[in-house]
Amino acid sequence: MDTNGRLVAGSHNRNEFVLINADEIGRVTSVKELSGQICQICGDEIEFSADGEPFVACNECAFPICRPCYEYERREGNQSCPQCKTRFKRIKGSPRVDGDEDEDEFDDLDNEFDYNNGNERRDPHQIAESTHSTRVNIGRTSSGITNSSDLDAAAVNSEIPLLTYGQEDDTISADKHALIIPPFMSRGKRVHPMPFNDSSMTLPPRPMDPKKDLAVYGYGTVAWKERMEEWKKKQNNKLQVVKHEGEELDDPDLPKMDEGRQPLSRKLPISSSKINPYRMVILLRMVILGLFFHYRILHPVKDAYGLWLTSIICEIWFAVSWIFDQFPKWSPIERETYLDRLSLRYEKEGKPSELASVDVFVSTVDPLKEPPLITANTVLSILAADYPIDKVACYVSDDGAAMLTFEALSETSEFARKWVPFCKKFSIEPRAPEWYFAEKVDYLRDKVEPTFVKERRAMKREYEEFKVRINGLVAMAQKVPEEGWTMQDGTPWPGNNVRDHPGMIQVFLGQNGVKDIEGNELPHLIYVSREKRPGFDHHKKAGAMNSLIRVSAVISNAPYILNVDCDHYINNSKALREAMCFLMDPQAGKKICYVQFPQRFDGIDRHDRYSNRNVVFFDINMKGLDGIQGPIYVGTGCVFRRQALYGYDAPKKTKPPGKTCNCWPNWCCCFGSRKKTKSKKSKDANNKKKIKSREASTQIHALENIEEGIEGIDSEKSTLMPQIKFEKKFGQSPVFIASALLEEGGVPRGASSASLLKEAIHVISCGYEDKTEWGKEVGWIYGSVTEDILTGFKMHCHGWRSVYCIPKRPAFKGSAPINLSDRLHQVLRWALGSVEILLSRHCPIWYGYGCGLKPLERFSYINSVVYPLTSLPLLAYCTLPAVCLLTGKFIVPEISNYASLLFMGLFISIAATSILEMQWGKVGIDDLWRNEQFWVIGGVSSHFFALLQGLLKVLAGVSTNFTVTSKAADDGEFSELYLFKWTSLLIPPMTLMIINIIGVVVGISDAISNGYETWGPLFGRLFFAIWVIVHLYPFLKGFMGKQNRLPTIIIVWSILLASIFSLLWVRINPFLARGGIVLEVCGLDCN
Repeated sequence: MDTNGRLVAGSHNRNEFVLINADEIGRVTSVKELSGQICQICGDEIEFSADGEPFVACNECAFPICRPCYEYERREGNQSCPQCKTRFKRIKGSPRVDGDEDEDEFDDLDNEFDYNNGNERRDPHQIAESTHSTRVNIGRTSSGITNSSDLDAAAVNSEIPLLTYGQEDDTISADKHALIIPPFMSRGKRVHPMPFNDSSMTLPPRPMDPKKDLAVYGYGTVAWKERMEEWKKKQNNKLQVVKHEGEELDDPDLPKMDEGRQPLSRKLPISSSKINPYRMVILLRMVILGLFFHYRILHPVKDAYGLWLTSIICEIWFAVSWIFDQFPKWSPIERETYLDRLSLRYEKEGKPSELASVDVFVSTVDPLKEPPLITANTVLSILAADYPIDKVACYVSDDGAAMLTFEALSETSEFARKWVPFCKKFSIEPRAPEWYFAEKVDYLRDKVEPTFVKERRAMKREYEEFKVRINGLVAMAQKVPEEGWTMQDGTPWPGNNVRDHPGMIQVFLGQNGVKDIEGNELPHLIYVSREKRPGFDHHKKAGAMNSLIRVSAVISNAPYILNVDCDHYINNSKALREAMCFLMDPQAGKKICYVQFPQRFDGIDRHDRYSNRNVVFFDINMKGLDGIQGPIYVGTGCVFRRQALYGYDAPKKTKPPGKTCNCWPNWCCCFGSRKKTKSKKSKDANNKKKIKSREASTQIHALENIEEGIEGIDSEKSTLMPQIKFEKKFGQSPVFIASALLEEGGVPRGASSASLLKEAIHVISCGYEDKTEWGKEVGWIYGSVTEDILTGFKMHCHGWRSVYCIPKRPAFKGSAPINLSDRLHQVLRWALGSVEILLSRHCPIWYGYGCGLKPLERFSYINSVVYPLTSLPLLAYCTLPAVCLLTGKFIVPEISNYASLLFMGLFISIAATSILEMQWGKVGIDDLWRNEQFWVIGGVSSHFFALLQGLLKVLAGVSTNFTVTSKAADDGEFSELYLFKWTSLLIPPMTLMIINIIGVVVGISDAISNGYETWGPLFGRLFFAIWVIVHLYPFLKGFMGKQNRLPTIIIVWSILLASIFSLLWVRINPFLARGGIVLEVCGLDCN
C-alpha cells in the first residue's frame, strides 16, 4: 500500500479521508475526491487507461462505469449504457461480442476473441478477490444483475459441440475436453461472473452429471497428471537437500524417507525416574488429606467451636484449590526445535524463502507511563529479527493517539536504516540497542574483525544521539500547548482530543523505496491509531488488538501474528523461527492455534523479593499444561495462527472406517442388529452431504457460526457461507472478508492503493464492530481486563491446541514492576479480570462442554478464575493464630499419636511434592519460597480487593479504583525497589503482621507468667503465628529496607485497626463462660 510517506487519517462514518504532509494532492476531504470517479454499478474506483486518462465506457454521455462492469454488460447484459441507452462500442483490449461493427481505427486481434480473459489458472487469490466484488451485489437492484440460473444458462454455449453424458461425440476433436462448472459459478448474485481459466481448458464451462464418473469428462486424468508432476518436482527438491548434506544414496526411497518425514520439533517427556515418584507422592498426599479431614471433622474443639469450624472450612477450600492446581501438572513435557531442518525445508538455495509471513503487533497507550525509548527498542528488535525482510510487518497501535509516540516512531524508522544492517551483518544478540550496549561483556575478548570494533563504536554514538532526540521529544511533550499539537506542515494533530479523533495510519517503512544505508529492503513499519468517538465502548487493549487484526489483514495479511507488549523486546533474534518449527510443521502444525513463550524480565534484583519473575508458573505450571492441550495465553510473547483468531474450529482428522464382517450373527452385541444397522444407515444418508463437506474441507468453521451452506473445498469458502453471514461475522468490509478466506495469507490482488487506504480506515472505525461477532467469537474476546485468558480459552474450546516453547536463549524479555505497590496493583488487575470471567457466561465452570476442551485443561482454567476466592479463607486463616494466642484457645484438640502421624505425613508429602517439582521443573528453592510468600501477600491484599471490586462492578454496577500516588525515590541500580506509593492494598497485610506480632508477645508473656505447664500448648500456637509472619516477611522487609520509607498513614491505619480488633475481642470474648467467674478450690495449704 503506497501512501507516499504521508499520514492517513479519516472516519468511515463521517466520510472523511485526509492525507497530511501531502506534496502534490494536498488535503482531501472525502474519499470520492481522492479516488476519482466511482462506478455507478459496483461502486469501485474507475481505473486509468494506458494514456493516463480515466476509462470512459460510453462516448455519448460519459456515464461513470468501470471496465469490468463495461465488459460484463457487453457480454451478459443488454450491451447498452444505463443512462443514455446508447449501445456500447468495443474498446481496444475488450473481446468482441455479437453485434459489434468492424472498427478501422485500431488493430486488436490479440484481445478480440479472448473469451477467457487470460490463461492463468484460477487460484485462491482470485477467488478471494471475487468475494470483494460479491459484496456490492447484495441488495442492489441496478441493471446487470443476474441470477445463478442465468449464469448457468449463459455459461453453456449451444453453438459449441459438447460431450454427451456417457458417450463422446465423434465430431469433437481429441484436443477438446468437456469442462466442469466450478461450484462457485452456481451460487449467489454477482455483477461480474468469476472467470475460471485454465490453459488446458479452451471452452466455456458446462454442467456435469453428478452421477457420472469424472474420468468420463477427462477431468480425473488431467488432475492425476498434474499431481504426478508436482510429486516428481518435490522429490527432486528433496534429493537436492540430501545431496547438500553429503549423505550416501544407497536407498532409492531415501528422498521420501528423509526430508519428507523429519519433524521440525519433538516432545521431551520428563524422565520416569522423576515423574513416577512425583505422581506417587500426589496420590499419597490425596490419601493423607482424606485421613486428615476425617480426623479433623470427627474431633471438634468444644471450647473453641467457632475457631475450629472456621479452620475446617478454610482447610477444605485450600484442599480443593490444591487439587485444581495440582492435577493439570500430571503429565509435564518439554520441547525441542530443529531450526536447521526448518531452513532446509523452506529456504532452499537459489530460491525465494518459503517461510510464512508474520505480522507483529505492538500495543501502547500512554507514552508518559510507557516510555517511547522502550517502545522504540522493542520496534528495533522486531525489525532486526533473523527472518526474511519481506516476511515481517510491524504494526504499532497507539491507543492514546499521542503525537509523542508518532514522532518517536518517525525517529525510530530513521535509526532503523542504520541499526538493522548492523545487526544482520554481525549477528549480534540481543537486537534491542539499549540492552545490547548495556551488556557488561568484553566484546574484544574473542578475535573479532577490526571492522566490527569500528562499526560498533560508531553505532553506539549513533544510538546515543538517537536517545538524545527521543528524550528531547519527551521533554517537549511534558507541556501541551493550549491550541494542541501542530504537525510540520501546519496541520493540527488529529489526535489532540484523545477521546474524539479519527483513525490514523502511517506507513513509515516498507514502501516508497525506503531502504537501509546499504541499499537493502526493510520490513514494514506501520503506525495505527484507531478512531475514537464519545458514546462508543472501545474495549481497551482487546479492542486495539482487534483493530490491528483487521488493518493488517487489509495491508499485509500474514497467516501468523506475533503480539508483544511495548516493553517486551525480542531477546532471541530466531524467536520467529522457533515458533515456525511448530506452526509450519506439516505433521502436527495444522492443529496449533498459538505458540506461547515464557516471560523473562530484566532489571529485577537478585533476590526477586516480590516474585516478579514468576518462575514457578512459567517453568512448572505451563510445562504441565503443555502435556495436556497446551499452555494458556498470557498476553504477550505469543505467535498466533490468524485463522484461529477468526473463530474457526480446529481441523479434525477423519477416522478410518471400522472393519466389519458378514459372518457374525445378527444378535451379536459387538456389531448390532439389523434394525440398528438400518437406522444407522438412514442417519448417515441424512447427513451425507454435511459429512462429505467436512471431509473435503481442510478448515471447518465454528458450528455456532455456520450451520448451513457448507459445501465444496476450502478454496471455495467464498460460496460456502452466504455473504450476509460473512458480514455478520467479520463486518462490512469486502476487502477484509476476502483476506479472511485466504488460509495461507496474502492480500487479494487488483485493489488500488486508494481503495486499500479507504478500507484500512474503514476497519479501524469506532462503529465497525457493531452487530458483528468481534470480541464475542472473533479476535480477542471482550468481557474482562484479562482478555488473554478469555481469548486462549475460546480457542481451546474450538478444539485447537497450543504449544509452549522455551528456547535456550530467552525469546523475549521485558520490564516488571519491582516495587511492592506497583507489583500489588499488577496482581490486582489480573485477579480482577479473573473475577469478571468467573461471573460471566464464559466461566469455564459451565461454559464450553461438549467441545474440544479436555478435562484437565478445564481444571486449569477453573483454577485461573477461582483463585481470587481463596483470599477470604486465607485472610481468616492468617487471623486465627493471633486469635488463638490472645484467647489461649487452639483450632485442634489435644493431639494424639495418630494425629501426630497425620500431621507429619501431611507436611512431609507437601515438602516431597515441592522438591520433585523443583527437580523436573528446574526451579530453585529460593524461587519456590518467594512464590509461596507472595501467594500469601497477594492473597490477603490484591486478591481480596479484586474480589470486592469485581462483585461491586458485576453485581451492583459500581466501578471502584485503588489509586497509586508516587513518592520520592533514591538513585541507584534498584532504587525503584525501595520506592513506596500509598495504596489501600498495603493495609490488610500490615494489619495481619501487627496483630500476629502482638499475639506472639502476649502468648509468650502469658506462658512466662503462668509457669512451665503452659509452654507445651503454646508451641502449636506460636508455630501457627510464626508461619504467617515468615510468609509476610518480604512485605515487612520492603517497609524497613530503607529508613524513613514507611508512609505514616499505613502505620496509623494498621495500628488503629489492630487495636480496635484486639479491644473488641477482649470485650466480647466468646469463650468466656456466661454464668460468671468459675471459682476453683486452691490446692495449697496456707496454714
